[in-house]
Amino acid sequence: MKIGLVGATGLVGSEMLKVLEEYHFGDCELLPAASDKSVGKEIIFNDRSHKLLSVEEVISRLPDIALFSAGSSVSLHYAPLFAAENCFVIDNSSAWRMFEQIPLVVPEINAHTLTMSNKIIANPNCSTIQLVMALAPLHAAFKIKRVVVSTYQSVTGTGMKAVNQLMNERNDLAGEKAYPHPIDMNILPHGGNFETDGYTTEETKLVNETRKILGDNAIQITATVVRVPVVGGHSESVNIEFQCAYSLDKVFELLRNMPGVVVEDNPLENKYPMPYYAQGKNEVFVGRIRVDYSRENSLNLWIVSDNLRKGAATNAVQIAQYIMAQGWVK
Repeated sequence: MKIGLVGATGLVGSEMLKVLEEYHFGDCELLPAASDKSVGKEIIFNDRSHKLLSVEEVISRLPDIALFSAGSSVSLHYAPLFAAENCFVIDNSSAWRMFEQIPLVVPEINAHTLTMSNKIIANPNCSTIQLVMALAPLHAAFKIKRVVVSTYQSVTGTGMKAVNQLMNERNDLAGEKAYPHPIDMNILPHGGNFETDGYTTEETKLVNETRKILGDNAIQITATVVRVPVVGGHSESVNIEFQCAYSLDKVFELLRNMPGVVVEDNPLENKYPMPYYAQGKNEVFVGRIRVDYSRENSLNLWIVSDNLRKGAATNAVQIAQYIMAQGWVK
């Protein structure tokens, strides 16, 4: 089987290489693509050297599955060209997520929506993935009425330029900036681009994508996205109001039984999710689970996950794994 990887040298692309190995795709023929300036350079995958190709060259080699992590404009242009060659495209950008006919997939929740005819599949936003991993079992049991989420997002979500800005500032070095303000020793209530209503594109994604994945446009959602000077992963403070009464014991049971979710909740021993410990892991960690006494049928959660892993690379590779398991590619 042939696996194309468009955007192989970026933060997410590099993580996809690691996850592909971990999920036993090492014996597949890897076709890595990058920007024109990187074509001909080499990367290491499964202890072997692979030359970086142009995107056109990857298309000509007829991959069975292509993982995209190269931005929306690249995806909009090239994904249909891959799909026309009967290739399954799993796209990590925001380009295709809100097209009605394009599945937006978190495998543990809605892989069943995929069919063999879905040649372009959207990987959700990193913050959305970790949010819905916790919401899905609770919504099925108690029917969510409203969600208020505030995110504390790693600079890795912006890319290497942002990581370099943080490290340069920390070491008192000059360099190119990804943000309009310092990020070290600071917090920016600014993720994505501001829209005319005062919300950012990242906040709007959380609202729209959550509704699409859970299949319920009636859920009321409001979000505030914040960028923080960490590299380990994204964190979210989440307040949920249910339509039905719930018990805390049942909430713990549902979350513990949700595949891909790890409950870390022992505050008396200072055990709760943190990006420092989530980095490099594929799971979504949930803790600080407690009743919201200010409002009927309401609950507070704290959710943490490595945004480069389950928030991007791992989720995409899991979709590829599902496609293979259905026998749609050999």
